[in-house]
Amino acid sequence: MRSRFARVVLLCGAAALTLSCATPSEPAVERAAPPPDALLWGGLDLALLRCSPLPSASSSAVVGPQGGVIEVGPHRLVIPAGALSSPVTITAEAPSSRVNQVDFGPAGLQFAVPATLTMSYANCFGAWIPLPRRIAYTTDLLSILEFLTSVDNLDSRAVSAELDHFSRYAVAW
Repeated sequence: MRSRFARVVLLCGAAALTLSCATPSEPAVERAAPPPDALLWGGLDLALLRCSPLPSASSSAVVGPQGGVIEVGPHRLVIPAGALSSPVTITAEAPSSRVNQVDFGPAGLQFAVPATLTMSYANCFGAWIPLPRRIAYTTDLLSILEFLTSVDNLDSRAVSAELDHFSRYAVAW
């Protein structure tokens, strides 16, 4: 009995050593640190959702101190009153891509009061899975820089987050 136990321990140790020393077949992908609740999802690898490409869309509008709404494809940005001190031409582009993303301009625009971005993921794979989606702040090459505090509405298949500045945003797990 004791030798059988020793063999099992040795086999498990050898397997663990083999797996830990293996070289990855793909290069590492730069990701943001997972949010504190990531372990609740069994170590789910947080990444951008993969989607069926939507047609590219763009929109622009002049928004001032009274606020306004900009829609680009199925995505919507609500800028509340008081967020801007003077009129600004806002641009939004949602390219046709395997990732639902929106790029806002002028780049770096800061809001005095946060704007709310709502992004659809109805065209994404696994949209029915009851795991929370988030909006991620990304680079132009879609590396995740930061996860925004987000509210996922599984019924409407859309996720919302408050923005305090403009950049590129995408839907992530």
